[in-house]
Amino acid sequence: MVVQSNPDQLVGILRDTVVALVRRDGPDLSARQLGVFLTVYLTDGPHTVRGLAAELNVSKPAITRALDRLGELDLARRKVDPMDRRSVIVQRTLKGTAFLRDMRQIMSEAETTTHEMPAVANEAANAESSRENRKAG
Repeated sequence: MVVQSNPDQLVGILRDTVVALVRRDGPDLSARQLGVFLTVYLTDGPHTVRGLAAELNVSKPAITRALDRLGELDLARRKVDPMDRRSVIVQRTLKGTAFLRDMRQIMSEAETTTHEMPAVANEAANAESSRENRKAG
């Protein structure tokens, strides 16, 4: 059975996932680093600095800084393209694959928790909306 998620549930899953990643003993990635990481691991490659910059609509130096950090953590690796030595290819690593597996598990647990308590989440959202309406009115 597929359970539909509403935007509040999706934001809750994202929050729970980010909090779990921050709390765990492991790399703590910025939003940009996580965006680059997920793009490399979830979309077909090969990936280049130029291609990632275009896909994410950020500058090449910003991609380079994110890749520097991902490289320090061994979550991604850069290699000169043997076909075009001016180009750098971004490669996945075993540690990065394990990180993605852990992240999927954390998200799955967050989703299960979110879907088990939809009434509580809806009540909280409704209460917040009521408070804001009283302030505005």
